Amino acid sequence: MSNSQIAQIFSQMADLMEIKGEDRFRINAYRTAARAIADLGEDVADVAARNELLKIPGVGKGTAAKIIEFLREGKIGVHQELLEQYPPGLRQLLEIRGLGPRKVETLYRELNVASIADLRACIADGRLQRLKGFGEKTAKVILEGLEFLEQAGQRTPLGIAAPIAAELRDAVSRFPGAGRVEIAGSLRRGRDTVADLDMVCEAADGKPIIEQFTRLGPVAQILAAGETKASVLVDRPDGAGQIQCDLRVVPSESFGAALQYFTGSKEHNIRLREIAVKRGWLLNEYGLFKGETRLAGHDEAGIYAKLGFPFIPPELRENRGEIEADGHVPDLLEYGDIRGELHAHTTASDGRLTIEEMVEAARERGYQYLAITDHSRSSVIAGGLSAEDVLRHAAEIRALNARLKDFTLLAGAECDILPDGSLDYPDEVLAQLDWVVASIHASQHLDRDTQTRRSIAALENPYVCVLGHPSGRLLGRRDAMDLDWDLIIKTAARTGTALEINASWQRLDLNDHHVRMATEAGCWLSINTDAHSAADMDQMSYGVQTARRGWARKARVLNTFTAARLQKWIAAKRAR
Repeated sequence: MSNSQIAQIFSQMADLMEIKGEDRFRINAYRTAARAIADLGEDVADVAARNELLKIPGVGKGTAAKIIEFLREGKIGVHQELLEQYPPGLRQLLEIRGLGPRKVETLYRELNVASIADLRACIADGRLQRLKGFGEKTAKVILEGLEFLEQAGQRTPLGIAAPIAAELRDAVSRFPGAGRVEIAGSLRRGRDTVADLDMVCEAADGKPIIEQFTRLGPVAQILAAGETKASVLVDRPDGAGQIQCDLRVVPSESFGAALQYFTGSKEHNIRLREIAVKRGWLLNEYGLFKGETRLAGHDEAGIYAKLGFPFIPPELRENRGEIEADGHVPDLLEYGDIRGELHAHTTASDGRLTIEEMVEAARERGYQYLAITDHSRSSVIAGGLSAEDVLRHAAEIRALNARLKDFTLLAGAECDILPDGSLDYPDEVLAQLDWVVASIHASQHLDRDTQTRRSIAALENPYVCVLGHPSGRLLGRRDAMDLDWDLIIKTAARTGTALEINASWQRLDLNDHHVRMATEAGCWLSINTDAHSAADMDQMSYGVQTARRGWARKARVLNTFTAARLQKWIAAKRAR
């Protein structure tokens, strides 16, 4: 896990240097290096062994030297020095909505605030509110951020949990005596955050499996270990604590029953047990029984078939109508249905790769098309493009598209929706682009009516193809905007503008509940990774899982279209 550790260290260094008020160029260099290492598609140690660190975009001589230092020493001296200059609790304050490095530095210098407890005390006795640059409104925002952080801290985002679980599963599958090994629990159901990890392993003898499991390198602490079950703690690679993982070892004849039982959800399982009881049967983690006779249990499909259902996909097992539908969801989206990426950034704004490199990344993933959607001019921090620049950028994209064979490149933009509901580019500019994603990036704490009107205005613009990350949430960092979802979804259905399922694990926005609402209203959907690098495109699976949890049909997801059909859809949308 050296990639994530190094990325975390560089991010911490940038935060601490910003608190100190150090040179902005150095701060940005560490932030850029952190993103580059986090997005790297291979172990940074292997790159260093080939002496190719400087070939990583965003890594310079200074950061390369620090990477080598970490690989040799297990730490970076400058990082350790920065940590010693500030109390450990100070860094936690940076995770609170409403507090940036400058405000944290002011609180530390003026009020000696060095922890969340200190912060709460200052708000309670009014010292923070009396401090210049803060006030009652800021205190309210900070308190809301504190509450959100405490709630979010109890769960791990899907994109953090999934790689941990995959690493553990793959390790267990290599143990002598291990048969089938599967991830279960809410992670298998595709929940956007999970409380813990569950795995089920098939083996005739559980004891040696459990012993090997508890000795795995990622295991930080053993909570319990028996003949057939173990519970351990594993460090999260983002440094935000630990996550529990439970492994259960079962015989072959019970594997399917155990996998179904531990996948859940609780409400779904209760309904299945009720159906079994009505027939005089017993369903538990060991199998489906009629008296002493085992009716099913070797695989999940056998359990569902015996109870009278087709196989119900894990994402649907939430007791939200899947039982009443007899498990039938026509044309449910599959990962293999995705034909392209429709929200991607390049070095023209804040992406890490050129247009050509992003095309190559898309082709490597079997895609047929790609929309380049760099930021608009109001996203200054993301290197947003002026109206003139975006049209020059579009010309470059089209020039490359003319040279491509069996691949379609769309010239687009991610256009900011401004606080008054207008768009960052005028219609005469948008009309010259192939694909427009409209997104809110600023002023996200406005009132419900104002925020809703912003989104409605974008949805009603004929040149807007899709409303990007519609709720604006960032998992564990920022709550969703207060919006009238009924009105937004009705408007999207009426105007034919697509709603995005942003597959980036930090967002997963739309969430599954809003996907279900949009699906039932007949809206178009577009699943995108908001890719800023090649590795970002691999997050598409998270978006597909979210779509499936919302019962999204293949026929309503634009990314399942061929390039020719997508272009016909764009033309029809603009003609409405």
